[in-house]
Amino acid sequence: MRTLVIPAAGLGTRFLPATKAVPKELMPIGPIPAIQLVIDEALGAGIDHVVIVGSAAKPALEEYFAPRPDLERLLREKGNDAMADRLASIGRDWRVSVVHQDDPKGLGHAVGCASGSVEGDAFVVSLPDEIMSGPEFLRKMIDVCTNTSGSVVGLMEVDRSEVSAYGVVAPAAEMVDGIVKIEDLVEKPSVNDAPSSLIIIGRYVLTADIFDEIARLTPGAGGELQLTDAIRAQAQRAPLHGVETMVNRWDTGTPQGFLAAAVEIALVHGWADGLESQLRVVLDRHRD
Repeated sequence: MRTLVIPAAGLGTRFLPATKAVPKELMPIGPIPAIQLVIDEALGAGIDHVVIVGSAAKPALEEYFAPRPDLERLLREKGNDAMADRLASIGRDWRVSVVHQDDPKGLGHAVGCASGSVEGDAFVVSLPDEIMSGPEFLRKMIDVCTNTSGSVVGLMEVDRSEVSAYGVVAPAAEMVDGIVKIEDLVEKPSVNDAPSSLIIIGRYVLTADIFDEIARLTPGAGGELQLTDAIRAQAQRAPLHGVETMVNRWDTGTPQGFLAAAVEIALVHGWADGLESQLRVVLDRHRD
């Protein structure tokens, strides 16, 4: 299992006007674009081929992955070999493919757009709006897929009042060591109809036959082709498991969430010398 698919064709309307010119996935958390943090997580789990499902309306995303030998040379002349090596590694130590989803029809459709670029019997899907603190969670999901020969979804338990915003799983048995067999999934159920409080988060390890189910999809919740519906159909004939996350997860899908993630991740990575004292000054300034 060597391929990661990142759906990144969305217009980022919650971040306008910034996303009129800069893809949300390239907005920095510390010195690193958000999408690179997602890629680094996958590289740590053994992935070496990244498929970006982008859009012709977001050329900057493709430019980020294009070689820049002139910039590498300038960095080396200034003695910054470490950064020059990091830039050179893109497309050398791991490979990038870009496909377009110019008529967005939902997450299922986005993943389906990558079908011609996915190699192997199974692959990873990571949503760029969710950042994990390390590769251990994804590595465990990959191991479960290998051991069961079935798809695996990432899970997190939330308060029952929040379930209607997510895909929710119906466990077929008790969870053991953070792993649970799944009987069914429901996309954005009402609180009363939700089969559990375990939601699907933005990490999937899918067997390649998911593309057959995606091809058969009809519009579901929100009038879109839902990946959850394809996984649900796949689960009728093959094993499906969920793995509960054991790492920190940051949801960067809103400006507030992005800001909170940027602050905490900067603290975790040691990018924030003096930040705590600066934040105290700012907060004191704005207290009533």
